[in-house]
Amino acid sequence: MHEVFAPGRVELLGNHTDYNGGVVLSAALDLGTTAKGVRREDTIIKLRSEGFPEVTIDAAIPSQPTGEWSDYPVGVVTKFVEAGYAVSGFEADFSSNLPVGAGLSSSAAIEVATAVLLCEMFDIKISPIDVARLCKRAENEFAGVNCGILDQVSSVFGRKQNAIFLDCRAETVRRVPFPGGVELLVVHSGVKHALTGGEYNERREQCFEAARILGVPALRDASTADLAHPGLSEIVRKRASHITGENERVFAGLDALERGDLDAFGKLLTASHDSSINNFENSTAELDALVRIATSLPGVYGARLTGGGFGGAIIALVSSQYVDGVRLNILEAYQNELGIKTAAYDCLIGDGAIPDA
Repeated sequence: MHEVFAPGRVELLGNHTDYNGGVVLSAALDLGTTAKGVRREDTIIKLRSEGFPEVTIDAAIPSQPTGEWSDYPVGVVTKFVEAGYAVSGFEADFSSNLPVGAGLSSSAAIEVATAVLLCEMFDIKISPIDVARLCKRAENEFAGVNCGILDQVSSVFGRKQNAIFLDCRAETVRRVPFPGGVELLVVHSGVKHALTGGEYNERREQCFEAARILGVPALRDASTADLAHPGLSEIVRKRASHITGENERVFAGLDALERGDLDAFGKLLTASHDSSINNFENSTAELDALVRIATSLPGVYGARLTGGGFGGAIIALVSSQYVDGVRLNILEAYQNELGIKTAAYDCLIGDGAIPDA
């Protein structure tokens, strides 16, 4: 029996910059997906997860997406087979302590867990960055979500008490020590985050349109000053402004972390959320309420939505000595204001699925 663990992630700064060739700061969590598997002597694959029907496919027969949870592991299996790796029959059980629909990339955790499990079961040698690339292809081409590589890289390359600085164009990864004395408080809005909705792909296309009009390969190559271009419609300019601003905030955040300046880093988180409200319009009234409540409390350096938006969760950077009170106060105020009883998670920055990556 083989057993592997792949974490979810929080996006610290760099919202929607990944598919625009930009830069991102993220962190792997100590929450994620565990996969346990054993090889079979035939080509039958059986996948199980608590609360869902067992899924059976044949490794020798091409599979099609079904819209169910199994699209993520099946997509990874499909991409391994397409790449020429010798994958045959196996059985696997998946379990997770990561809240689904919170924007913490439960999908990438399943994909990376599947990929690492396949490598162990079938003695397949793939570099860590290629594991991330293959899992991204599974999500893009099989599950049908046009995500960038951030989520998969974070799940593969995470390291305790380190943020991950990802240059999405170069696909290079650098770990950045994260200051002590703080915790990442993740608060679910109670609104399920679903990236397969049309809003994500619409924003992506608006970003690509801005790059075409500006005559650059991607918005990574544009500055906020460039957005005065007369050919941009107001809506496309706003979308592009979010991306150029986020790239700038990532570099400022990198500098703040290297100086250990939590005040500056927290202000960047809140500025990022303001841009999600005003420019990218990927926030919701529930997320806005959580950020407003969180940032009004002592001990909170800053807060923002994390992940694609349109529901899901916020992340708040909280002084460790205040975190218990902050958590209780946010949940109570949110329930009083919106009538929604939700959950919050004190998260530690954890290791990725491949410890020596």
